[in-house]
Amino acid sequence: MRNSTDRPIRRVDLDPAATIDRSAWWSRIPAVRAVLDHGLNIPAGVTFLVGENGSGKSTLIEGLAGAIGLNPEGGSRGAQYSTRPSESPLGEVLRVSRSVGGRGHSYFLRAETMHGLYTYLEDLPGSPDRDLHDRSHGEGFLEVLDRKFGGPGFYLMDEPEAPLSFVSTLSLVARLADLRAAGAQLVIATHSPLLTALPGATILELGDFGLRKAPWDQLTIVANWRRFLTDPPTYLGPLLKP
Repeated sequence: MRNSTDRPIRRVDLDPAATIDRSAWWSRIPAVRAVLDHGLNIPAGVTFLVGENGSGKSTLIEGLAGAIGLNPEGGSRGAQYSTRPSESPLGEVLRVSRSVGGRGHSYFLRAETMHGLYTYLEDLPGSPDRDLHDRSHGEGFLEVLDRKFGGPGFYLMDEPEAPLSFVSTLSLVARLADLRAAGAQLVIATHSPLLTALPGATILELGDFGLRKAPWDQLTIVANWRRFLTDPPTYLGPLLKP
């Protein structure tokens, strides 16, 4: 096991030479604005970004991917494909602070663009990944994780729970723990209270306040799921009135 303080990426800040349109939609997101104004330390191990739709989770993940040279639609630094670019220019204005020798392996898994990644991978000459489209969405996702994530490095995921069942999400939690033990540094955007229950993970909650560190049992997503599972009619009744 590597030292738990090892991490390839130490923090990101706004590049002093960058010019930003502060009225642009992406720079007005409170969590993104906080990173632009104050920077963001990225801890060792696993960091989760949680928050409502529109809180900036995916924007930050895509920005981190772009800042370290990864394809913002998913894959490695060398992945050369694009479907329909929709990412903000955040990655172009961030400056990355690395640890000494911190330019190791990196990969980005983005649930909404996995079909394009599979197609790109299967078309590479001599590709070992031509079977991915033959698997279910969840099976393919976990297979790519096993093949492309391994050992020390910096890894990103955007909503990895999207294609996974409850049992498969538990399997992902175990994989994340193994990757962390092997020296990986991971940043993951998620809506899953199950994933964020990983012991020892750092959780950053995003919202109108910007972003803040939060314990698992005080997360809004955890409280909402607890209340819903205890009493579904309270939530569904007003929505399903005839």
